Amino acid sequence: MKGTIEGRLGYNQENGRYGLLVSDLWEHPGFHCGECMEVMVEGEWVPTRIEMDYSGLWYLVDTPYKGDLEYVRARILD
Repeated sequence: MKGTIEGRLGYNQENGRYGLLVSDLWEHPGFHCGECMEVMVEGEWVPTRIEMDYSGLWYLVDTPYKGDLEYVRARILD
């Protein structure tokens, strides 16, 4: 049975992508465009995927998060 891994998004300077940090350790070092996750929006987990717009800004589809995604609470399937 699969579980979830919960942490926060952080920008990984080594690969130029946002990844999932748990206790300041990379659980997922870098998401690629189209990868799915859930993020906390106003106290509720919302399914989303990460994308990059034409200007180079990362954003989370169907959420208010765009640009600086540092510290957004997120979770992925294990």
